Amino acid sequence: MIPQLFDLSGGSAMRFVFFTAAAAAAIASATPGRAAEPVQTVSAAQVTDPARIAAARQTVDHVFPLGTYARLMNGTLDKMMDSIMDSTMKLPLKQLAGLGGVNTEDLGEASMAEIMEIYDPAFKQRMQVSTRTMMSEMIPLMTQVEPDIREGLTQAYAGRYTATQLTELNAFFATPTGKVYAADSYLIMMSPEVMAKMQGFVPKLMEQMPVIVEKVKAASAGLPEPRAYGDLSKAEKARLAKLLGVSEEQLEKDEKAKVE
Repeated sequence: MIPQLFDLSGGSAMRFVFFTAAAAAAIASATPGRAAEPVQTVSAAQVTDPARIAAARQTVDHVFPLGTYARLMNGTLDKMMDSIMDSTMKLPLKQLAGLGGVNTEDLGEASMAEIMEIYDPAFKQRMQVSTRTMMSEMIPLMTQVEPDIREGLTQAYAGRYTATQLTELNAFFATPTGKVYAADSYLIMMSPEVMAKMQGFVPKLMEQMPVIVEKVKAASAGLPEPRAYGDLSKAEKARLAKLLGVSEEQLEKDEKAKVE
């Protein structure tokens, strides 16, 4: 039952759980502990003062210098992913299966880690190697988009802070303490110390997920049900086949095979 439900040999289901949990925890870890005071902002298009824009660009040089993504992904994210993976693997299989709508009455309280010790004793090392390889390959891609991210940050800072405020920030960032703080400000929320505390987030998320799912169902109850392939018009089927890059005949064949 377990291998068929979770495809443990291929690992596809576990990768889905892993990266879903990682994304959720990363979002949560980047969220301040309390709501910030509202700040008056203006559209970046409304900021035309060259001095203000220049000051914002200087701020971005401090808080998001070129190479930030490489620093983040060379070690910081590895540790974060390892932490989240360990936390997720300790969850009971019954809890994970329940999230997928599987009947869990016949499942015990064993954790995924205990199951994987049998199926793949090298699972933890395998995931660590996979994560580090993925991060290594992503660094050049993320580095390519850094200039665009920095430009977006410049516009955001210029719209959020006045020229005076930006000048004051830059004056602080020019001090020895400010320089150290600014260089690490983007990374500190993903530090091992913070992530150690965030390990408790994933189990709480999994525990609350059934309630969240039910609330989503209730909120979307008034929406029409998704249509089946047989409900589509001939023109819609033709358009779908074109979007998928297959012939109408092949699409028809594939859809019939799904219901057989």
